[in-house]
Amino acid sequence: MICDQTLKSLSRPLRVQLLTIVIVRLVFNTSHRMIYPFLSYFARGLGVDLNTMSYALTARSLTGFFSPLLASVADSRGRKAGMLFGLFLFSLGVSLVVFWPVYPVFALSLVVSTAGYLVFVPSLQAYLGDHVSYAQRGLVMALSEIAWSISAIVGVPLVGFLIARQGWLAPFPLLVLLGLLSFALLWRILPRDPAVAAAQPNLWANLRRVFTYPPALAGLLMVMLYSTANELVTFVYGVWIEDRFALAIASLGAAALGIGLAELGGEALVGGLTDRMGKQRAIAIGVLLNCLSAVVLVLFGRWLPGALVGLFLFYLTFEFTLVSGIPLMSEILPPARATLMAAHMALISLGRAVGDLLAPRLFTNPWLPGMDANAWGAILFNLLALLLLRRVVVKTTPLSGESG
Repeated sequence: MICDQTLKSLSRPLRVQLLTIVIVRLVFNTSHRMIYPFLSYFARGLGVDLNTMSYALTARSLTGFFSPLLASVADSRGRKAGMLFGLFLFSLGVSLVVFWPVYPVFALSLVVSTAGYLVFVPSLQAYLGDHVSYAQRGLVMALSEIAWSISAIVGVPLVGFLIARQGWLAPFPLLVLLGLLSFALLWRILPRDPAVAAAQPNLWANLRRVFTYPPALAGLLMVMLYSTANELVTFVYGVWIEDRFALAIASLGAAALGIGLAELGGEALVGGLTDRMGKQRAIAIGVLLNCLSAVVLVLFGRWLPGALVGLFLFYLTFEFTLVSGIPLMSEILPPARATLMAAHMALISLGRAVGDLLAPRLFTNPWLPGMDANAWGAILFNLLALLLLRRVVVKTTPLSGESG
């Protein structure tokens, strides 16, 4: 009922734009997520080992640290310009590996396409922040994030199908085509950016405002920590279930589908609960439940049903936490909203980079090998994130522009 009322309160053009954004994000997210469940297949195709692949993924994650420099175009040039620039970088990056399918170019492809993703997403979040009131923003942001879970439900199994029949390189040409079609679709459907005021603060002024404002800094560090927690499990789950339970590529795709359903459940919970219970309380509950899910992986991950249930709960609770945090972060510093959301993406990426470096080393350590060490590490980083939550303060401001 509340969901229907919120959607009906949005203008029809905004509802169409929201649907289009979900479709476009599906392309981005499939490209990003396909690496993890099929990590061993990409590694074998490129002729490298797991540790070497970790450097490519770390480089991809570290790209996010520079996203405020790129995504500031949304504050200085407009939200639509930011989204289109992100799609251009994405299509360019994915095309590199199509023409030069070797490890160094593969790593470069991940970096460039991810730079596009990290420009696109904060531009999108700033656009929604401009057009949707804070009271409704939890639900609308959750709807825009549905593409993340759908990519695991539809996109990743499709990638598995292509890899099984055509080899590890098969998904990349299709992603290039979809990226170009997405560019044309958004060019057509999004309204022209309004003129940017001449007095608009420049990039460095916005960055200084973000990183010298204590609530923003606390929120960014919190996001980094719970992103590290998630990456410690995400990096190794495909290798773990393939090795431990001898699953074939189709079964790995099915496992990714289950994770996607878990994340869809987390996004649905955000849509139904986060605005009503409060963003900060929702994050605290999500982090604590994510810790309990990691304990399930430790206690029951020796059996396939227990491992799958543990992964389902882990991604359900993480997605609830992550998506609940997006509307919270979007309101901490409205005058520099796009820059702050770019910094938000940057710290998510930095957290993933830390996780990418730690995950394979924890997984192969001689004292507590396998998923157990990664799960305990996730709990530690989650608890550190929880300590920072109480320092995040939001002061809502009247919505400028259209609210629907």
